[in-house]
Amino acid sequence: VQLQASGGGLVQAGGSLRLSCVASGRALSSYVMGWFRQAPGKEREFVASVLWSGASTAYADSVKGRFTISRDRTKNTVYLRMDSLKPEDTALYSCAAKFRGGTNWNTWGQGTLVTVSS
Repeated sequence: VQLQASGGGLVQAGGSLRLSCVASGRALSSYVMGWFRQAPGKEREFVASVLWSGASTAYADSVKGRFTISRDRTKNTVYLRMDSLKPEDTALYSCAAKFRGGTNWNTWGQGTLVTVSS
């Protein structure tokens, strides 16, 4: 599986952005897709995940109610809709994939930078 993320940019606090991650490869239905972020000087953290073959989702507490992860299987794309953005959401956002039932996120796309101004 290969992943290509896009959609980052500069937005004011309270605004919205939608990130996209296009996946290519075989057997995508066997994967869980996720978004992670890394802010300057901080460790990478989990943001959200979704089963490629189902609707099950998971979110970090810090983004619950503001971010929505979804996937469009016809376009092989996973989205991260980010609303009510805060300056602390500023980070490099990366998409990732792991096998269902696996523990390691073993496939990563390049990051896309999100900057939220106050």
